[in-house]
Amino acid sequence: MRLSDQQLLQLRFCDLHLTLRDTVVQRHQQVLDNDLKRRGIRFKPHIWLSVEWFSPDGVPGIAVPFYMAHQRLMRLERAMMDEVEGGNANWLTRILRHETGHALDNAYRLRRRKQWRETFGKPSRPYPDTYRARPASRDFVLHLGHWYAQSHPTEDFAETFAVWMQPRARWRRDYQDWPALRKLEYVDRLMHEIEGERPYVVNHDLIEPLSENTQTLAEHYRLKRIRYGFDTPDAYDLRLKRIFGKAQAGKRYLRADKFVRQVRPQLERLLARRSRLHPYLVFHVLRTVMQRCRELDLIVDTSQREAKRALLGVLERIMMDILRRDRERYAL
Repeated sequence: MRLSDQQLLQLRFCDLHLTLRDTVVQRHQQVLDNDLKRRGIRFKPHIWLSVEWFSPDGVPGIAVPFYMAHQRLMRLERAMMDEVEGGNANWLTRILRHETGHALDNAYRLRRRKQWRETFGKPSRPYPDTYRARPASRDFVLHLGHWYAQSHPTEDFAETFAVWMQPRARWRRDYQDWPALRKLEYVDRLMHEIEGERPYVVNHDLIEPLSENTQTLAEHYRLKRIRYGFDTPDAYDLRLKRIFGKAQAGKRYLRADKFVRQVRPQLERLLARRSRLHPYLVFHVLRTVMQRCRELDLIVDTSQREAKRALLGVLERIMMDILRRDRERYAL
C-alpha cells in the first residue's frame, strides 16, 4: 500500500480486500490453538476481519480489526489513535486469550451452567456501554487492564480464562490470597470437565465482516476519536495552573508543554502500571494536557521532580473522573 494517509482514509473498508493469511494474528492464533490442544480442549475459534476486536454472542469465533492485516494500516491506526491495540506480541497474545475465552464460552455454552452463574454472575445482565470501576477490588483478575473484568460477568469469565491460560504456578502465585483465585480454580476445574469434548456450537458465522462494510476509514476514525474523547479542553485548567506558573516577560523558563512531552514516556509507564487504563485514554489525556499547557502559556516554576509528581496525580484524577462519569467506552 503506497497510498498516503489521506488517500487511505477515503477508501471504504470493503475496498481494502484484506486477508489474515500469513499475518502475525494468524501465527499467534495457531500458537494459542496448540496451547488449547495440549490441554485437551478440542476447540479452535475461527477468525475474520472486522473494524474492532470482539467475539459475538453465539459465535465461537473472533473478529480482528482491519489494521492487523497490514503494516501500512497499523501505521495509519497509530497516526490516528496514537496506539495500535494488539500492536506488539505481548498485547496481541493477551487480547487473543481474552477473545478465545468468549469464543470457548459460546462453543461449549458454559454460561448455561449453574456454577458458572454462581461464580461470575448472570450472563443475561444488560451489557453496559460504560461501567464504574473499583480499582482496589481483588475480586477480579487483572489481564487487559482498566479493570475490564468488572464490566460484565461474561468479561469476568473471559479475563479469568485468559489468566488461566498462563502456566498454573504463575496464576496461583500471582493471585494468592485474592478472592479472584476462587474464580481461577473454578475455570481450572471447568476446563478439565470439557477436556476431550467436542464443542456444541460449531457455526462459522462472520459478524460485521469487513468485506460487507461500506463505511470509509475517514468516517470510522472520526467516530472513533469522538468515542475516546473527554471533557472540554478547559475543564482541568485550574489544576494545571496549580502545578505550573505563568510565563513572565524577560525571564527564561522551561515551557510546561515541552516538559510534559519530555516526561511523557515515564508518565505513560507509571499510568499503565498504577492506573491500568486503556492506552487510548492515556495518550489522549496527555496530548490534551500538553495542548492546554501551550495555550495557557504555562511554565515550570518549581523543581521538575515536584512538577512530575504533581502532574501524575492530576492525570490520574482526570482519568478517574472520566470513569466515574461513565464517559469512557471500551472496545476490547
